[in-house]
Amino acid sequence: MPKTAGTKSPVTSAHVDAIAGEIIAIADAVWKHAELAFKETKSVNLVKDAIAKHGFRIVQDGVGDLATAFVAEYGKGEPVVGILAEYDALPGLGNAAQPSQAPGPTGTATGHACGHNLIGAGAWGAAVAVRDWMEKTKTPGTVRLYGCPAEEGGSGKMWMAKEGVFNDLDAALHWHPIERSAVANVRTTANTRLTIVFEGRSAHAGVSPWLGRSALHAVELFAHGVNAMREHLLPTARTHYVIDEGGLAPNVVPDKASVRIMMRDATSEAVLKTAEWVRDIANGAALATQTKVVLTQVPGSHNVEPNAPLAQRAQQILEAVGAPAFTKDEHEFAKKLQKAFGVPEKGLNETVAPLPPEPALGGSSDVGDVSKNVPTMGYMFPAIPTGLSLHTWGATACTGMGIGHKAALQAAKALAGLAAEVLTDAQLRKAAKDDFTKRLGGLKYEPIAAKGTRVKDLHPADVKGTGDELVG
Repeated sequence: MPKTAGTKSPVTSAHVDAIAGEIIAIADAVWKHAELAFKETKSVNLVKDAIAKHGFRIVQDGVGDLATAFVAEYGKGEPVVGILAEYDALPGLGNAAQPSQAPGPTGTATGHACGHNLIGAGAWGAAVAVRDWMEKTKTPGTVRLYGCPAEEGGSGKMWMAKEGVFNDLDAALHWHPIERSAVANVRTTANTRLTIVFEGRSAHAGVSPWLGRSALHAVELFAHGVNAMREHLLPTARTHYVIDEGGLAPNVVPDKASVRIMMRDATSEAVLKTAEWVRDIANGAALATQTKVVLTQVPGSHNVEPNAPLAQRAQQILEAVGAPAFTKDEHEFAKKLQKAFGVPEKGLNETVAPLPPEPALGGSSDVGDVSKNVPTMGYMFPAIPTGLSLHTWGATACTGMGIGHKAALQAAKALAGLAAEVLTDAQLRKAAKDDFTKRLGGLKYEPIAAKGTRVKDLHPADVKGTGDELVG
């Protein structure tokens, strides 16, 4: 890795190349396990065991309610840099590592269609590379690897942020697979969700419907109210819902019906205002249909706050590291997938994107909760072909073979380089902290979750891959 501005003793690509085999082995093992949110037992144990073998101490095993969260660290004292690892999979997207639909190691039940196996492996590799560099150069400070479960729909990092585990970091670093190489200098939306259950009274729909009170009618009125509300929301707002239950037979007045709705906006303040409006609509629908309603707020995520000084340094490092170089066979693999999905057959992106000017994205990420506590910055590297979407079987195919491996290795190099900058450049740390403080404007972090909510209280449908990513 060429020396970048501000670097005193850079982590080199050789530090990552030396452990490349281990990074790939972790990525492949987690890909095969393909465990859902909050259930990543095999995956987290694998990552913890692997990091402990490289001299890291597991300083927290389980954080708050999260049995599959951990914090591992090497070194002592300040400065402190953290790297975020993920390892949860998505439901229904299992696939073999081939450019056509075929069952993977878990059949089609679960699959790493968002590349969290790569995120975990790449973050692990960056942490170990930094550790090796710190030991050889006697660089002071602490590097931490955060094991973050349940990004997909579970807001895992929110639960960890509630416990304050990120608060003493000088910077938190992350990465995510996508179709290009870029600094993740983006703004995402904040989000929250509600599960709404209407309870009515059953009756024979043909003989005596007047004796019943239809929970389905309540859902229908609720949906109409939400759709009427949309016209009056800001252009940055998004609302989307699914009806989970609407009755069992057409000749029975449904006594129970339920809907899950997700709300997004540019800020947490705005999204919580929309959530209150949605609550009013639900209560109104219940009143109009003489039914009862039970509303449960599902924990959400804050919007991601960029950090200009970290983004600028990250771009320098990205340009030094470069994009992954893919083989002819890997490009052919990508083109077959592109053909299957009906998008232009252009293969894989091998260019480095210029630093984006903090664009707003419609998706969400629980990285937002970290960014509300400490300066935060990340990378994106190509693990899928151009034009392809994450959360598809095609993405699962890519994350279990060479295309995904190369993204994870390149991410490890970039993350390690940026972590070294944070550890050795006091001016960068101060600039990042100043930018962070200015952006927050004195606001105190509060998680988007109802007080007293615990993981064990959530309905399984609420954490079943309904979340979005930084690129969602």
